[in-house]
Amino acid sequence: MESARRTQNPLWRLVPLIHRNGWRFWGGMALINSGRLLEAFMPIFLKMGIDRIAVGDMRLAEPALAILGLMFVRYFAFNFGRRFVREVGVQVAFELRQRLYWHLELMGPKFFAGYTTGDLMARAINDISLIRQMIGMGTRLLFVLGFSGIIAFAFMLHQAASLTVLLLPALPFFGIFGFVLANRIFVQSTIVQEGFSNLSAQVQENLSGIRTIQTHAQEDHEIERLTASSSLYARDYYRLMFLNSALSAWMLAITGFTTLLIVGFGGAQVMEGTITVGTFTAMLFYLGMMLSPVKEGGVMVTMFQRGGSAAARIFEILDHEPEIRDAPDAAPIDTIGGAITVSGLSYHHQARKSDGTRPKGDWPALDNVSLDIKPGEMIAVLGRVGSGKSTLLRLMVRLLDPAPGTIFLDGNDIRQLPMAQVRSQVTLVPQDPFLFATRLGHNISYDNPDRELEEVWGAAQSADLETTINRFPNRLETQVGERGVTLSGGQKQRASLARGLIRETPVLLLDDCFSSVDTETEEFILSRLKVLRAGRTTMMVSHRVSTARHADRIVVLEEGRIAEIGTHQELLKAGGLYATLEKAQGQRDALTKALAETGVTAAEDAS
Repeated sequence: MESARRTQNPLWRLVPLIHRNGWRFWGGMALINSGRLLEAFMPIFLKMGIDRIAVGDMRLAEPALAILGLMFVRYFAFNFGRRFVREVGVQVAFELRQRLYWHLELMGPKFFAGYTTGDLMARAINDISLIRQMIGMGTRLLFVLGFSGIIAFAFMLHQAASLTVLLLPALPFFGIFGFVLANRIFVQSTIVQEGFSNLSAQVQENLSGIRTIQTHAQEDHEIERLTASSSLYARDYYRLMFLNSALSAWMLAITGFTTLLIVGFGGAQVMEGTITVGTFTAMLFYLGMMLSPVKEGGVMVTMFQRGGSAAARIFEILDHEPEIRDAPDAAPIDTIGGAITVSGLSYHHQARKSDGTRPKGDWPALDNVSLDIKPGEMIAVLGRVGSGKSTLLRLMVRLLDPAPGTIFLDGNDIRQLPMAQVRSQVTLVPQDPFLFATRLGHNISYDNPDRELEEVWGAAQSADLETTINRFPNRLETQVGERGVTLSGGQKQRASLARGLIRETPVLLLDDCFSSVDTETEEFILSRLKVLRAGRTTMMVSHRVSTARHADRIVVLEEGRIAEIGTHQELLKAGGLYATLEKAQGQRDALTKALAETGVTAAEDAS
């Protein structure tokens, strides 16, 4: 099914979206073509008036009123018809954007490793806009081109058949050159849109990393990079415009040639008396009616080719299946008590080299980990960098997908539970806090903006954020900026922690969320956490022994395996890795304290 979707023409895949708005689309087309049909009768009355003038008959009121009435009705038919068709384009763009956003919400880490944020934004904005233009204007031109050509040609045959057949030899030239250029426009459109994606990705990356760029004095270097990307995009766009111009010029050349035929031979027939001046004038109007859409044929072809490549890029994203999804027989359970069982859990990050193979020396993030956690227990996970601590927590909330039968929640395999239930009952507070560019209070009550103010303040107090908030002039109404740029690292971590605590879920996972917090603040938070989370399961990852000693049990990971497990005192007596870490961190803390008492700074000591 998926391969069939990938090979299907992307334009045909837009048809169901248009069909859902079928009455508006076809109603609009009917109105536009009705206007074209009314327009086809106008030259007949014009011919009547001219022929009457030619014989000295000045009864012109009848043809004049007829033309005026046709123009009036034609105006409303075109106005409402175009409006309806454009509304379809807007509605299809809306549905595609909604589908794309919803689909991206389901994607996992492997997907986002392959697509940059700027690229995805370019597809969601620029590519969907091209599809909207194609449906709202390109399809209208397509139907008008066909209908107007048929109507005008039929009326021309009725008025002067011998003159009309002169156009037939020129018609094949419309398609041959246009077909060749259309294919080149499609290829070049894809190149241009990919260039726009790359440019957007670079701008987004530079804006996100502006502090790093400034602190390393790399502004000039990044401007040069952006100039190079922008120049490449401009060059590709110029090539596309050249192809568009060539197609439009070819269409104008064909229309000029056919007009010359009609004027030359039609003028001769008027001089011979074969046709009247009124008929000749009507033929010129019909020729203009038939060729006016042809003049816009270059625009139409360009719209369809760019819209087709844009649709292909959108459906490329939509055809990706979510890496992590609910099992077909997933069923929720009534309540979650907080018991967690990890049984023989191994996990390997899907790292790949450019040729698709795994790099040498690669090892599993977790290797045969087994652990039983009782409801209400506080567990600390300690270990060196890269030992698999964060991976373990992400697997428990299914941000990464564990193998079946390796993680159980209250005796239920979490892969058999709906992800919505798992993530609503298991809260993960990440090490790298993300805050939305809105009010601080809204960030804390993100899961439920309608929470009572007392709940928000309670969570802030538990995260030792209350005093900090009170220092802000606008308190909870303070705008924190994009990604919380106006807050310090510790303030962002505590705001993220408050957002996790306010949910009061049966299971709370803290992924080293005290790394930017001083030890005094950490001690206060942990003492409050012990009381606040009584009877509910808590797991906290840390690299500090001072954090881990507050837990009921401590799990020490080393290279993805459990090296030690026990209480603080038990592990100290064992004299293993935990005791080594405790001794090293104790010596470091003592040295820091001594330096502070003597007034020597860390920089002076390092020198």
